[in-house]
Amino acid sequence: MKRLFLSFLILSMAASAAVAQNYSFKIAKLKYSGGGDWYANKTSLPNLISFCNRNLNMNIAADEAVVEAGSPELFSYPFVHMTGHGNVVFSDAEAQNLRNYLLSGGFLHIDDNYGLDKFIRKEMKKVFPEHEFVELPFDHPIYRQKYNFAHGLPKVHEHDNKPPQGFGIIHEGRLVCFYTYETDLGNGWEDQEIYNDPEPIRQQALRMGANILTFALTQE
Repeated sequence: MKRLFLSFLILSMAASAAVAQNYSFKIAKLKYSGGGDWYANKTSLPNLISFCNRNLNMNIAADEAVVEAGSPELFSYPFVHMTGHGNVVFSDAEAQNLRNYLLSGGFLHIDDNYGLDKFIRKEMKKVFPEHEFVELPFDHPIYRQKYNFAHGLPKVHEHDNKPPQGFGIIHEGRLVCFYTYETDLGNGWEDQEIYNDPEPIRQQALRMGANILTFALTQE
């Protein structure tokens, strides 16, 4: 009951921020310190938003916000996306703010844009020292929203000849953070001319992104 109330609180705050606007809520990209390119994949979230609005009848603001890890504005967004290739540093205050956000019903999606892994695992231990990332099984509901991914995450780009993996941080039975690794999912959301990926691959990436966003909002 407490988790449901806190999730409702996050969504209510997001809805309040959208009053007098033409959308139901807004999602955000996380800005972090350490020198990593948090700003990578500039067209990815607008394209994912457009896909969700068009195919899932969502009413998300067309452009994402940018929010810092330590900002109180974090609580205005039910879904926050994080990406990059390099170093990530959360201060103690930022880690605590991010923890409070996630425990209050927020959701963090981390997409490794290649090179993020060794940094983000260490920094997320500051946020949840009591938890490890665990690989989610292919029958997890995040893979079975509107679009069915019976074999887990799609592979968008090849780097180290590794399979794509989806990891989660689960707190008291609730998935609060989903980490997509060795998939380059956000690259698949980008404008087609940026990477010239085949359209079927782009569509698979967008569908998986839609699943993540849907699950984040419903946890069903």
